Amino acid sequence: MELSPLLLLALLLLPAAVLPAPERREEFDGGRIVDISHYYREDMPAWESAEGTGGFLRLARSMRNGSDIANFSELRLTAHSGTHVDAPGHVFEHYYDAGFDVDTLDLAVLNGPALLVDVPRDKNITAGVMASLHIPKGVRRVLFRTLNTDRKLMWKKEFDTSYVGFMKDGAQWLVDNTGIKLVGVDYLSVGAFDECIPAHLVFLEKREVILVEALNLEHVTPGIYTLHCLPLRLRGAEGSPARCILIK
Repeated sequence: MELSPLLLLALLLLPAAVLPAPERREEFDGGRIVDISHYYREDMPAWESAEGTGGFLRLARSMRNGSDIANFSELRLTAHSGTHVDAPGHVFEHYYDAGFDVDTLDLAVLNGPALLVDVPRDKNITAGVMASLHIPKGVRRVLFRTLNTDRKLMWKKEFDTSYVGFMKDGAQWLVDNTGIKLVGVDYLSVGAFDECIPAHLVFLEKREVILVEALNLEHVTPGIYTLHCLPLRLRGAEGSPARCILIK
């Protein structure tokens, strides 16, 4: 039976109250798949902001008044909001000018086996901490869970400069002594606040390491997983929001 346009519109405009509440979760397929991305919200922390991310989503065109046949939302975000990746152009102007953006990042690095490790609490990631983790040879992707997860920093609106991150010597140790090509962390920056730029410079100088920041590592335990991490294809952008999942 073919529906008339008016009946179709009436069905589309049925009140939400007749529908079941949508289910939102981090685990799928009986816990085999875990979403390690943070969902975007107005009170999500943003770099050096006391007010969080703020209003990032606007319904520019709406079906509510019957004047539009579909809803259209607009996004307003920085490229380094929430769970995101960094490209070499983030901290190197010559790489930015040369076009080493997120569209040039290697999907073979962003997807594959990954090791989740717990970092000793109350410590930034120094060379000594890196050595103490005894990461096996051959591991290419490591997600570092720190005190940031315990403190639930990604759930606090105000940016916190006391977050745990890599010190320059820790980044240098990783580059010099391992074959790790993807580094994932659980707050907005891979580098500790006082050494944020130096740590980034070490990681991104040779364009061999991809940084994934602000991961949600609350619902997983240490071990080996299959990681899938997909940034948007934002040509010209030095960073991009990303959807990242782990498969057990």
